[in-house]
Amino acid sequence: MRILITNDDGINAPGLAVLEEIARGLAGPEGEVITVAPAFEQSGVGHAVSYNRPMSFAELGPNRFAAEGSPADCVLAGLYEVMPDARPDLVLSGVNRGNNSAENALYSGTLGGAMEAALQGIPAIAMSQFLGPACLGPGLDPFEAARVHGPELVRKIWKNGIWDDGPYRVFYNVNFPPVPAAQVKGHRVAAQGYRTDSFFSVVPANSPNGRRFLWIKGGPQHGATAPGTDAMVNLEGYTSVTPMRADLTAHDLLTDLTGRLA
Repeated sequence: MRILITNDDGINAPGLAVLEEIARGLAGPEGEVITVAPAFEQSGVGHAVSYNRPMSFAELGPNRFAAEGSPADCVLAGLYEVMPDARPDLVLSGVNRGNNSAENALYSGTLGGAMEAALQGIPAIAMSQFLGPACLGPGLDPFEAARVHGPELVRKIWKNGIWDDGPYRVFYNVNFPPVPAAQVKGHRVAAQGYRTDSFFSVVPANSPNGRRFLWIKGGPQHGATAPGTDAMVNLEGYTSVTPMRADLTAHDLLTDLTGRLA
């Protein structure tokens, strides 16, 4: 089995090392794991691709590459530069430091990498580790839940998940809860939620030379979403598994809108 892995936290991120462990376990001793990850952090870039500029690309070691681009760029580099004659069986993206539940999914470079893989016809799973007081602090491994529970869950999704071959193929968004591994209650298939009190905003600041800058500021992450949705089950101690597609059409409105505009 051949697995291509990427992330949005960068080639040296600790979550990528966790993903490499998960991928090697799934690929097996006869399999192959190829890493193509951003040279620098690319959090929040979503599904961006660098079509208006070239990107540097470097081999750092056997089956390990870094690109000065987004996670989607890295997937494209993996498919068309590193392994053009033998495509991977699966693309894994993550493990992101911080959750990509609810509206965070729309900004996530981690999901952007998985989405690009799905658009290219490759099965893909994105993984993120929700953070909180229970898994942060001296002596704690913030990725413990993902490290311990990720291998089995990814294997289950790979073997028993729904993998279609339509024009907008399904990919999976997995978020591990913000608790130590021993406190994870299991996993739940969950819809994408929505935090009603969490919005991005800007914070102005002046540099020493008097120039004005704006910092992007995120909103609170531990607010409740609707029962049974991803962020809610995460806060209840469950790993969420959310099937997704890149089709942005509001299908529920098509018939009504047709009548309104007739």
